[in-house]
Amino acid sequence: MTAPDPEPPRYEPPPGVGKLLVWVLVFVFAAVVVVLGGIYFA
Repeated sequence: MTAPDPEPPRYEPPPGVGKLLVWVLVFVFAAVVVVLGGIYFA
């Protein structure tokens, strides 16, 4: 147990992937809101 495990835990993605996934979800949510808003106000 002298050297730390270089491999990240299975249940937790690397910070870069997690942040990218969050941004993708934000952009998808914004696009859906814009499309639904355009249909509703059209």
